[in-house]
Amino acid sequence: MKFISTRNPARRVTFEEALFQGLAPDGGLYIPEEDLELQTHFKALDKDTSFYEIAALVTAYLLKGELDAKAVHRIVKNAFPFEPKLVMIDNQLSILELFHGPSCAFKDFGASFLAAAMEEFLQHSDRKAVILTATSGDTGSAVATAFYGKKNIDVVILYPAGRVSPLQEKQLTTLGGNITALEVAGSFDDCQRMVKAAFVDPELSKAFPLTSANSISLGRLIPQSFYYIWAFAQLKEHLKEEFFFCVPSGNFGNLTAGLYAWKWGLPVTGFVAATNANDVVPEYLESGIFAPRPSQLTLSNAMDVGNPSNFERMESLFNKNWNLMRSLVFGDTVTDAETLETIRDVKASHNLFLCPHTAVGYKAARRFMEREARENSHICVLSTAHPAKFIEVVERATGASPELPPPLAAAANKPKQSHRIGNTLADLSKILHQVIH
Repeated sequence: MKFISTRNPARRVTFEEALFQGLAPDGGLYIPEEDLELQTHFKALDKDTSFYEIAALVTAYLLKGELDAKAVHRIVKNAFPFEPKLVMIDNQLSILELFHGPSCAFKDFGASFLAAAMEEFLQHSDRKAVILTATSGDTGSAVATAFYGKKNIDVVILYPAGRVSPLQEKQLTTLGGNITALEVAGSFDDCQRMVKAAFVDPELSKAFPLTSANSISLGRLIPQSFYYIWAFAQLKEHLKEEFFFCVPSGNFGNLTAGLYAWKWGLPVTGFVAATNANDVVPEYLESGIFAPRPSQLTLSNAMDVGNPSNFERMESLFNKNWNLMRSLVFGDTVTDAETLETIRDVKASHNLFLCPHTAVGYKAARRFMEREARENSHICVLSTAHPAKFIEVVERATGASPELPPPLAAAANKPKQSHRIGNTLADLSKILHQVIH
């Protein structure tokens, strides 16, 4: 299997090369050159198929000819001492809880796999890696947790000052060691722009072995496809006609991972891309015009992205065919008021706390099912983070507080360690020279 840039199909690299480069030299994103043919395997799955089995199956196909079965086993085993959980709300809707990992967010799946894969490739060499990643909230804490203490790897995390929840900030700023947190005077889009600029800057690329742990990284993105496949296996015997996923979306890596699973043969009827006010992709699906803009601050802050990176991969998947994309991906926008209302209503009707991002997905899923009148359909909503990570929003909506899981409780009591910087590449370059040795 080879991997190519979205901007230059002639540039073919191995998975290892894509993993450590992060962004392609031409500024494009790496994607698989060929589609995996897994339809036969998917048909054989059932509710007794473990998450580990699914992860090992896809990983083995992706790394065929590059790593042997034992190496694949080590990566998957080290990456996933946790797994998703499926909650059935009713016959038409289920919630896929993806927050049972070490940082209590879905990004644990991608970050843990990336860390395990990099460790596997680095173990027999004297190479080092400097991971540069931007976060709107959950990526930072997942990456910090996954890479903490890893040999030959330094992690630098950029996050927008005042735009992540207090607990999110604690999780990504309290570890120390090989983890450096940079509090940027700006938005997530500024952080993402700085990271992308660093990757293509000749001076920084020469000075540091830079790579990414954002969803621009293929190694972060691909493992997120595993839980779509697992959810299908769990729900398979309940499905009648149509099957949809609803994905709370910001940078669109999570949705793109689901699209890859579909491309490989997963029998999914469609995807609902649920956004907050930062709805450039739903607007594109309506108009055919992609018009990035500065992000707006919302209650679902991890989705506050005005120029989603993975839209480039989405366009590539559909050969830039707008009609083809909108035949499979349906957009919806959920307001902050609707988010609060949904958190309150789900707690009252099902005694279940939702984080604000999951609430965006839940509201969009219900609206989609009502609008499309799909009686024999089922929609699975991806629950992206533990509600306690956004305790202020949940308390505002419900008047009650979800219990803090142990990882969050531990982080809450640790002192913050971060560097405040401006929002330019020069600011980033200066601090990198100070903290990376």
